Parts: sequence; C-alpha cells; structure tokens
Amino acid sequence: MARNHLIVPTAPVEPGITARLGAAAGAANNLSDLDVNKIVKLSGESTYDLAVVGNDIEGVITSVESAPQNGWSIGGVSTKFHLMYVVFDGLQGTPGVGAVAIGDYVVAGSITAKGTALASYPKVCKATAAGTGLNHKFRVVSLGTAGTGAVGTVGTIQRVA
Repeated sequence: MARNHLIVPTAPVEPGITARLGAAAGAANNLSDLDVNKIVKLSGESTYDLAVVGNDIEGVITSVESAPQNGWSIGGVSTKFHLMYVVFDGLQGTPGVGAVAIGDYVVAGSITAKGTALASYPKVCKATAAGTGLNHKFRVVSLGTAGTGAVGTVGTIQRVA
C-alpha cells in the first residue's frame, strides 16, 4: 500500500542541556562523537549514561566535546525532543523478536556499544509495561515506509505529555 504522508521528525524546538556523560569519570568511561544520537538515562548528578535494553528513554546525545572536564565527557543532551526516528527492535522481554504497532509504548532496545557508531537510528522495543508504568513515555506514531513495525524497520516515536 502506498503512503502519501508519514510523520517525520523536525528540528528540536527546545534547546538541549549540557551534562556530564558516561558511567564515571576517567578515560575508560569517556564518550566520543561516535556516541551521538544514542539514547541515555539520567544516572547521577548532572550526568547521563547510555541506556540499556528496557530503560525509559530520557534523552538523546546531541554532541560530545573533544576534551573531558575533571575526567568526565561533556556533551549536549536533548531531553525535550518530541519526535524521533528509530529502528524497531521487537519486544522488551525478547529484543530482536516481535513487532510494534501504532500507539505502542516503547523503551530503549538493543544498544550499540560505547565508542561504536550507530548503523542508522537508535533501537527501541515495545514496552512490557503499559504507559502508566513508564516515567518517560514515548509511543509509536509511524511505522515508516515498511508499514510493518517488524524488527529492523525504521519508524517514528513521539513523546507523550
């Protein structure tokens, strides 16, 4: 079936924030430009770390400074975006298996390792919990050109107020 229109993300309307990035201070934990566009979670005082499968989507890294401060990576995090392209990754309990549908709530899917660039967009899984069980709510609003919600297809998610 041909689609005449798809919901697509536009530029963020809210400025991002500057925060510490990573699990801890130190060169082994520093992030780089290869980590831009990855999903993050609040992990400590003024600090965001890469999300793992099943985490709520709290933000996305928009930039990483080339020089750390006091051992920490510093970068931009967008926490106010409303629409985002993603790759569907199945179900929260079984990433890589299953499909999502319009209106499904999503959480972080399989994660690309720190220091490795994303192949396309961050992955999300259909949330096991209903929307009421999530602190940061995103739902599927477009299944993209494939129109299936199958693992590996690109679609759009939207923040739910």
